[in-house]
Amino acid sequence: MIAEPEARDANPLGGVFSHYQGPRREISRDTGLPWWRRILPVISAHRATFVTAIVLAFASLVLQTLVPTMLNGAIDHALVHHDHSLHTDVLHIVIVGLFAGITGIVSRQFLFSTAYNVEADLRSLIYEHLTWLSFGFYDRVQSGQLISRANSDIRSVQMYSTFAPLIIVQAFIGVIAFAFMLAISVPLALVALVVMPFLYVIGLKMRRVMFPISWITQARLADVATIVDENVNGVRVVKAFAQEEAEVNRLADAAERVAWAYVKDAQLRAIWSPWVQNLPQLGLALVLFFGGWMVIDGRLGIGAILAFNAYLLMLQAPFMMLGQLVMMGQRAKASAERIFEILDEQPEIVERPGSYDLVEPRGAVEFHHVRFAYRPNETVLDDVTFAVTPGETVALVGRTGSGKSTIARLLARFYDVDGGSISIDGHDVRDLTLTSLRDAVGVVLDEPFLFSTTIHDNIAYGRPGARREDVVAAARAAHADEFIAALPEGYDTVVGERGYTLSGGQRQRIAIARTLLVNPPILVLDDATSAIDVHIEAQIYDALRALLGSRTTFVIAHRVSTIALADRVLLMEGGCVVASGTHEELLRTTPLYAAVLAQAEEPR
Repeated sequence: MIAEPEARDANPLGGVFSHYQGPRREISRDTGLPWWRRILPVISAHRATFVTAIVLAFASLVLQTLVPTMLNGAIDHALVHHDHSLHTDVLHIVIVGLFAGITGIVSRQFLFSTAYNVEADLRSLIYEHLTWLSFGFYDRVQSGQLISRANSDIRSVQMYSTFAPLIIVQAFIGVIAFAFMLAISVPLALVALVVMPFLYVIGLKMRRVMFPISWITQARLADVATIVDENVNGVRVVKAFAQEEAEVNRLADAAERVAWAYVKDAQLRAIWSPWVQNLPQLGLALVLFFGGWMVIDGRLGIGAILAFNAYLLMLQAPFMMLGQLVMMGQRAKASAERIFEILDEQPEIVERPGSYDLVEPRGAVEFHHVRFAYRPNETVLDDVTFAVTPGETVALVGRTGSGKSTIARLLARFYDVDGGSISIDGHDVRDLTLTSLRDAVGVVLDEPFLFSTTIHDNIAYGRPGARREDVVAAARAAHADEFIAALPEGYDTVVGERGYTLSGGQRQRIAIARTLLVNPPILVLDDATSAIDVHIEAQIYDALRALLGSRTTFVIAHRVSTIALADRVLLMEGGCVVASGTHEELLRTTPLYAAVLAQAEEPR
């Protein structure tokens, strides 16, 4: 049995880190360079193992080139002229062959190690870049496309980076082999080169026709990954509406499009590969014809013609693999350019030069003439202005689409305002470092996301080193401790994907506990108790009252019981704040407020 590596540093979701240290270099940001030049810095970060692999591969093939010459000498001296014993020549050939085999094995180990480390680096670079991209990017890009580019596209690049260096080394050895061929017979060596210009022209044509179909294949594989991802994550919706057959048909259509691309790829291979593979055979036939005539004429020995044919095979080996190299290269190019589409994407939300940390925030929040739209000409917030004092609890109330959740997203700077400004303690949020800002603003969403790990790790996600008693205290404040304790393994229970083994209310309570454990001075509850029954909700807010008194809180809610928790209510309509006051004041003075509450309380 293979032993597990010893535990290293714990990660936020439990488990351990591997020995992989992460990418040492990034790709080149010069978009004008060829794709392989852009990836070269990542490969050069592993140049020690890469160069060792190439040197050993070269040494292995050089040793192989000695064997035909040794064979020629053995035949001429031991069999024809009987100058010395054949056993000595055989022993020398075996020793050289053994060393060639050993260096070849070690070379491939180093080469594959480099290739897989480059693959890991590219995957890490993509994931790291994805974590820095803004919400707007994820609003327009399908997750399946990202998964495909982080897997199959990277694998295509990795395979080419493994295969191509071997072909390059083979090409250098071909030059050495050709030198030996010239030493044996110059006319025969020139005959062997007759087919090489034709192979070069065919290689150029193959490269032109293979790239488009390689791009189409990778894109359609990504479409399949998107459909699978949507069906796995949306399986409850699919089953709820009995749309299994429709989704199977949708996947079948996508798979058929992939099959068409593969068939087209195979057709192109069938047309071009035979030329690349068989033209060298024509060169071999020509060498055998002219070489045989020279042997019969007495101008060439039998050992020489055998050695010449062996060198010819070495010379032709790179050309025999030329077709595969071209096809893999075009697929790698298509995959690399799809990877670059992600890595070249720039985040919309970035820290300004000179940004600084928000130190000991008090929680004073001000929106000053804020305008915002997710898409051009579709205004969501229009001239929103209000101020919240430290420790104040404010409820945001309004119809669906009035802009309540957008307030929370802008406050945490998930998006930037199109006009106006948002400040915390008098500091424009765009002047603050993102880490300090989001440490200060805790957001609990209406549809919380849980990771497929233990409940303890989910609650401690924002504070990975939190003690168990702190986690339990946060769970009690969110009224989650009781149901957690009833689970078979308590806080060590592993929840299913996205936490779907728990009820919606249980997931929301864990999300509240996760945010409370971080203890942010500004708390945003974005309909965070919508899936919790009224009785449990009342208990949660009873527990939260003491906590809310010391922090600025935004409550986005529809239930009157939740709104009553607030010191002040902001009524929103059409992206504007149309009224402000206590719950009782707005009920008396603002008919729209009563109408919104009545609509929210209607049975659904």
